Amino acid sequence: MFDLSSYLARRTLLIEEHLEALLPQETSAGGRLIEAMRYSLFAGGKRIRPVLCLAAAETVGGTAADALSVACALEMIHTYSLIHDDLPAMDDDALRRGKPTCHIAFDEATAILAGDGLLTFAFEIIASRCPAPPARTLAVLSLIAWAAGPQGMVRGQMLDMVIQGRPANVQEVEHLHGLKTGAMIEAALAAGALIAGGTDSEVAALRAFGRKLGLAFQVVDDILNVEGDPAIMGKAAGTDRIQGKNSYPALIGLEKSKEKAQNLLNEALESLSLFDFRADPLRAIARYVVTRNK
Repeated sequence: MFDLSSYLARRTLLIEEHLEALLPQETSAGGRLIEAMRYSLFAGGKRIRPVLCLAAAETVGGTAADALSVACALEMIHTYSLIHDDLPAMDDDALRRGKPTCHIAFDEATAILAGDGLLTFAFEIIASRCPAPPARTLAVLSLIAWAAGPQGMVRGQMLDMVIQGRPANVQEVEHLHGLKTGAMIEAALAAGALIAGGTDSEVAALRAFGRKLGLAFQVVDDILNVEGDPAIMGKAAGTDRIQGKNSYPALIGLEKSKEKAQNLLNEALESLSLFDFRADPLRAIARYVVTRNK
């Protein structure tokens, strides 16, 4: 029986230690920027994206060490997106992971710069610390830039803002979440496989897994926004309804949303059928994503 708790604990510790080495505390005149970057980066996230990156590398026969720097860069990009997502001009959230959001803890300008700093530093890390051959490193850079940029996550965020407050259909919502949430999860898996020298068919299978997993992750997020415990989640519940967001429960109801999450999990697991036991961490993480309570 695969022990997911032990696996996540080991992998999370590895990621935390590497993030600490990449972004140590700074006492110089510009230290406030680093402090704000660290404040959000070490705020207690689940580290799902970097763990998926490491697990994908292992699934195709590589090691966690192969993908560690890229995995940490992905977490920096994810953290930047949360900082900016919480800003008054976006979702205007005051709480993230049970702590004041970056713009509340510091100020709005510092939060914007902290996000900018994490995003650009992430690409420096990939370019300078990826142990893969140059061609693979370039492919990873291109993949992650696409997933994070105006054709991926940022476009999804824009679409989310555009349809907020007006009726949307399920297809529109699936499209925007496939970009806003799914693109970076898919990129994390593909990047791990690329770094470790995965074949085209292996990379394609992991991308398919990531697309289904990313959508399932968002469906569960929407469910938790309705019935989750704020004390466990570390953020307020019911905000989607208040802000008029087109969430899955709002569009298809709570029970059908739960069915959809389970169907997406089944499809994601089917995408891993060509892999052996080395994909067991990915299978366990997928099940965790759908059954989590925060």
